[in-house]
Parts: sequence; C-alpha cells; structure tokens
Amino acid sequence: MIQQLKESIINDTNSTVLVDELMKKHTTYGIGGPAEVFVLPSNKEDLIKVFEISKGANQKINVIGSGSNLLVSDNGIKGVVICIKDCLKDLKVNNNKIYAECGVMLGKLVRESVKNNLKGLENLVGVPGTLGGALIMNAGAWGGEVSNCLESIELLYPDNQLVTLLKSEIDFGYRTSSFKNGSILLSAIFDLTLSDENLIKNQSQIAQSGRKDTQPLNYRSAGSVFKNPSKDNPAGMLIDKAGLKGLTIGQAQISEKHANFFVNVGDAKAEEMLALIKKAKSTVKDKFDIEMNLEVKLMGFEKREIESL
Repeated sequence: MIQQLKESIINDTNSTVLVDELMKKHTTYGIGGPAEVFVLPSNKEDLIKVFEISKGANQKINVIGSGSNLLVSDNGIKGVVICIKDCLKDLKVNNNKIYAECGVMLGKLVRESVKNNLKGLENLVGVPGTLGGALIMNAGAWGGEVSNCLESIELLYPDNQLVTLLKSEIDFGYRTSSFKNGSILLSAIFDLTLSDENLIKNQSQIAQSGRKDTQPLNYRSAGSVFKNPSKDNPAGMLIDKAGLKGLTIGQAQISEKHANFFVNVGDAKAEEMLALIKKAKSTVKDKFDIEMNLEVKLMGFEKREIESL
C-alpha cells in the first residue's frame, strides 16, 4: 500500500516523496522517528493533489511547516506527512496589505512588514515557524498576536473543498483557533497600518532584544511548551517556583534560562522530553493546584502515552 501510494504521488505530481524519513531532520527539536511517507509538494496545486490522493488511499494525513512547536514520537508517524515549507512561499506587498502563502516563515513576513513601514506584526519578530502554524495556534509575543491584523484566509477543507474565510468567520483565542481538524491553510491576507518607520523598527528591536535576553536560543527547542494559565501565573514562573528549572532527563532539559522552554542539549529522545513535560505538569498541579495545558503539539504518540496530558 505504501509503495503504491508513493508511486501514485510521484506519477501525478512533481512532489518529492520519501519513505521512512526521519522526522528528527524536520523538527526544531531534532527529535522524531520515521514518517511512513514524507511528501514535499512543489507548489499549491501539487499540495492539493497529494492531499486528494492520500485521502483516497484512506491514509492519515499530518501537515507540518518548519517543524517548530512540535514533538514527534521516537516511533515515528503512520500515514502521510505533508511538509509545506517549500511549496507555499509566495509573499506580496500591495500598499498596506500583505498576501502571504502559509509556507512562508513568520519571521520573513514580519521583516517585510517592518521594511514597508507597516504596523501590526512587528511584535512577532523572532517567533519561529511558518505562517500556517502560527495562524492555527494564533501565535503571539510581546502583546501582539498574528490574528490581530488578519483580513482573510484561504484553506483546503478535509473534503477537498477550497474555501476563503474572513477573520470574522474564525474564532481566535489565546493560542487557539477554530479551523476544522484536518484543514490545510494555504494563504492569508493581512490589512496593516502605514506608520512611522522609526516607531515600528524600535518596537521590533525591543521585541527581538527581549527574546534574546530571556530565551535559550543556543539550544534546540520547540518554543514554549505550555500555555500560560493566566497573566498572573505564566507557565515559566510556575515551573520555576516548583523547583524544576534545570531538571534533566537523559539529553532533555528544562531550560535554566526560561523554564517554559524544554531544550535538547544533545541527542534527546522524545520519551525523555515527554517525561519532562509530564513531570512539569504534575508537579505544578500538585504544588499550586493549577492545570497547565500544552502549547507544543504532540505527533505520532499512542493514546496511552499522552492520556495524562
């Protein structure tokens, strides 16, 4: 079945198809076992066709961008993994609006907005990942969220229907959105505000400096592991107060610089990182009776492995 699927995708598209490709090569953690079928579509049309072929073969489909905000099981991922980072790359600036496909790195989008003196995205400078992932989780930093200046999104529904949604048709919350499970985000339009060049650049520099000062950028990570339970109780502070900063299991560590960043200090395994995540969640619950929910996405794990999360 897998070989037949590979041949179908190769024959009907210009995609690159890899079998048993290690996901550790495609995640910012540098962690993850083999994907049964790993596909790099060449363009949007290929992406839609790969999705159609995979659905027709009754294969489970996972979509990734740059692999940030993602922890993949050591056992890998069954089914098809579609990576959009090399196929949805178009970005255009037209007056105060920016059109960007969802494989564009968020950092590039932010730089283009700052370069064109457009206000609204500058606080997100340095936030890793592609635009698609950022929109799904409503990524934010330093008081700004990617959805703030959003006008519309084009996406592919699980039934292969192409749809354009206005921002008003989407529910965005703190690190959440209401997109249907299984949807693939294709592109977005942002409506920004022309502003003073120095003001925007200054705000961008403040955000960038804050990130460098507070985050362990010299180690591989997936960004923040837990959502902040509240403004008064950020996850990093709770984990620190619980005495877990610096805790190490194997080659996985709760960062000594920022306790909500769990880092790969060598060749960490997913099971080691998962053990740290469970330890932090249970300890904070026991000490402060506060429930922390994951921001990082888990992929490829069996239900029994993650039922406590």
